Parts: sequence; structure tokens; C-alpha cells
Amino acid sequence: MMKFRENEDAVSPVIGVILMVAITVILAAVIAAFVFGMASNVDTQPKSVAATAQVSGGYIVVTYQGGPDHDEVTTVTCSVVDASNTEGGNLVGDAAEDIEGVTLKVGHKWSVSISEIASGAGGEALVTVSAKFSDGTERTILDTNLKVPKSTP
Repeated sequence: MMKFRENEDAVSPVIGVILMVAITVILAAVIAAFVFGMASNVDTQPKSVAATAQVSGGYIVVTYQGGPDHDEVTTVTCSVVDASNTEGGNLVGDAAEDIEGVTLKVGHKWSVSISEIASGAGGEALVTVSAKFSDGTERTILDTNLKVPKSTP
């Protein structure tokens, strides 16, 4: 009769040690991130400012409303596109203001004549306003469609 050698060594202790080392390394990395401030510069709140747009007296008037992060705004860009054009729309108004060194005031206004929308026949305008902040982030603060009446000569 042949006798087989019995081996009762298992792989489980090796896997257990590898898992314990991995958990220790991950825990050390998380603790180091907090100790050395790597996690402290994560901004959990998005920047917040606002703008409004309305049709008034033959113009589309866009007004900067400010907000809690108003002091951090460095550039505001406002564009008005003729959304009535079925071929993709035409840019009818565009303004970018780099306000570095200048104080952007709440209530600042940009305006575009409605006669430029669908050649004065009325229609829709897409108004988009974005703000760039001192930390380099950029955020759309207004994205709206406005119904534009026919312009009167």
C-alpha cells in the first residue's frame, strides 16, 4: 500500500498577513493626508454668484446680482445667441469683462438690442453668463432662454 504525504500547511495565513499589511498602509495614507493638510484644501462648497436677464425697452438686459463669493470673481462673460435660428443660432452679443483691479459692482448691466434677434422679427434668445473665480474655477451663473418680441423701428 502506498502512503501519501499529508500537508496541512494552508494559504490562509499568508493571505491574512497580506490583507493586514494592506489595511495598515491604507490607514497610514489616510492619516498622513489629514496630518499633512492634503485633505484640507478640498473645497466642498461650489462658488456662488448669480445674474438675471430680461427684455426691457428694446434690449435684452443682463444684470449681475453678486452672491456670497462675489469678492472672488475675476472675470464675467456674458453671451446672447439668437436661438430662433434653426441652423444653430448666431452670436448676437458677447461681452467679457476682466475685472482684475476693477471693482465689479452688484447691479452691473450688459445689454443687447432685440433688433439683432431673428433680424428684428422676434423669437428666442439664449443668454449665458459665466464667472471665473480667483482660484481658477469657472461656473455658469445664468443659462436661460428669453422670448423676444418683434422690434419696432
